[in-house]
Amino acid sequence: MTSDSFAERVRDQMLDSGVLIASSVDGVYGRSGTYELVARALEDFFTRLGSDVVEDYVRFPPVLPREVFEKTGYVSSFPDLMGSVHSFVGDERQHAELLRLAESGQPWAQSLEPTDVMLCSAACHSLYPSYSGELPEGGHKLQVSGWCFRHEPSRTLTRMQSFRMIEYVCVGTATDAAASRELWIRRARAALGDLGLDFDVVTANDPFFGRGGRLLARSQRDEELKFEFVISFDADSPPVAIASSNLHLDHFGQTFGISTASGEVAHSTCFGWGWDRIVLALFCHHGTDPDRWPDGLRSTLWP
Repeated sequence: MTSDSFAERVRDQMLDSGVLIASSVDGVYGRSGTYELVARALEDFFTRLGSDVVEDYVRFPPVLPREVFEKTGYVSSFPDLMGSVHSFVGDERQHAELLRLAESGQPWAQSLEPTDVMLCSAACHSLYPSYSGELPEGGHKLQVSGWCFRHEPSRTLTRMQSFRMIEYVCVGTATDAAASRELWIRRARAALGDLGLDFDVVTANDPFFGRGGRLLARSQRDEELKFEFVISFDADSPPVAIASSNLHLDHFGQTFGISTASGEVAHSTCFGWGWDRIVLALFCHHGTDPDRWPDGLRSTLWP
């Protein structure tokens, strides 16, 4: 069976069982009560996992200020993945023209103007502006979650356009960031084992855009700034990342004017869980009825 046919079979299984609800756009799905039952249990599992090291749990909306988005570097590095929020701000005459275009089946989105917000591409991006200025001794460690968007339309369920992430973020000294990174790599190994998932840890890079992006990707790999936890949904399918460890160095510290208690530019790191991808992995590997999952897995998710 080819990777494509396997992906189609999994998609059909999830839709036929009612776990997911299809839309007219590839990569955009509704989630059933059964799906959300597992998603909530997984969120609780990750929250328990970090309860002894994070100072707070925060959740952000699926949009963030355009000025913040521009500062993250996403416009130059990932223009093909961006999502911008546009709205109508015209007068009655312009509204009439919009209606004429829409009713005649012509493109009408040209009548819209950019708003002050963008669709969020990573849950942690909304956090860094709040830390502008001097950090306390030891920095900050938080659990962050939210809806994200990346323009990657695909019928493969692991490539959704709208999805959720849970991240453990550390902002502090270079030593703080490095220690947090090692902590979460260790904990993730144990956690994914508890969920009954077989995985590998590989050096990785983000999908930077263009010729300059290829240089950035090579540098990211050479410096081992990103590691991914990957699993195979099927023996004939390429591995898929379900979690990643990202060391940002002082990128966000420089960008948002964040300094340590000693006056140095702050470093940061995040460990991101592919929340929806892990839910999908559990359904794929254990079946679409959570009541029939192995007792050990059920006790892990519903203690």
